Amino acid sequence: MTDQKFTLNVSGGALHDVATRRQTAGRTVEFATPRAKLIEEADRAIRADLAQYPRALAAYDALQGDPEALADWDMANYITMRKLGYNDHGRVHAFITGAASLAILELLLEGGVRPDILESGIGDTDDVYLSVILGTMLHDIGNQIHRASHEQHGVMLALPIINRILEPVYPDVFKRTKIRSIILGCINCHDLNPPPLTIEAGITAVADGTDITKGRGRKAFALGSVDIHSISALAVDQVVIERGLNKPVRIDVTMNNSGGIFQVEEVLAPKVIRTPLSRYVELHARTRPQGDEQIVSRVRLDGDHFVMDLDSGETVAVEVHDSQLEAVQAVAESLDVGVQSR
Repeated sequence: MTDQKFTLNVSGGALHDVATRRQTAGRTVEFATPRAKLIEEADRAIRADLAQYPRALAAYDALQGDPEALADWDMANYITMRKLGYNDHGRVHAFITGAASLAILELLLEGGVRPDILESGIGDTDDVYLSVILGTMLHDIGNQIHRASHEQHGVMLALPIINRILEPVYPDVFKRTKIRSIILGCINCHDLNPPPLTIEAGITAVADGTDITKGRGRKAFALGSVDIHSISALAVDQVVIERGLNKPVRIDVTMNNSGGIFQVEEVLAPKVIRTPLSRYVELHARTRPQGDEQIVSRVRLDGDHFVMDLDSGETVAVEVHDSQLEAVQAVAESLDVGVQSR
């Protein structure tokens, strides 16, 4: 039996047909072309996780076939990739992060963590799975309007979809409204602007941060977006979500080049540090031995610092550079309004 819950893998820098190595508890999704195969494998992983949760599965079925949602994903991808030169923010990203979010949720529940829907008495585990899958898969649709404020745009655009999906699942408008608020929080907080307050929203944010492999960055690179984002994304071979040694969740990132550390530091680490999941997630990154010249052999997140094991045998602690937080603080200072830290 393996402790791995979900693996997004791009082995050896080559494109492979999708292969699922399904052990007792693990799911593997490999980068593939065409993208329909990748979506198909992510769909299988999601359905396996939702099999015992009828409300969540019904909501997922409604979402993945919803014409408005399908159009939202396509237009979000068009704007981010064709107009901004960013990496994938469309259907593939929605399905991959959806599968990752359920793997994280399962590990948290196994570790005794109680998401806010349970803690508040709003609903049961089925309701938690429903909220996480809808919130995660819809989190980026606001990009179709603009990258700026895409979180708030996403809340507005998701409302009619969520209402349409939830109405037959929750006839009680009182409960339906409460569940909807958790889903909207996932969308609004996925990019830490503002930071998440609920466990469910934290799951969406961290799942979003795990989609950093070259499978996502390759298309942006091919379209001519040659920058630190696309180059560093090409350096990440694999992300594994598994049971942690000291915490419920461990995220392992394997890089073929130390340049991939930018993805870990700028994209993933802040989404662990600045969410309610910070107490429950271990983050580790390493380069393959056959990769580029080794400078850093292993990196792990310890609080808000990276601890780096150098090839020289030394260990160095470096504070995580959180550019998103710095941007928020700079705006607040310019407006002379301050930033709350409570």
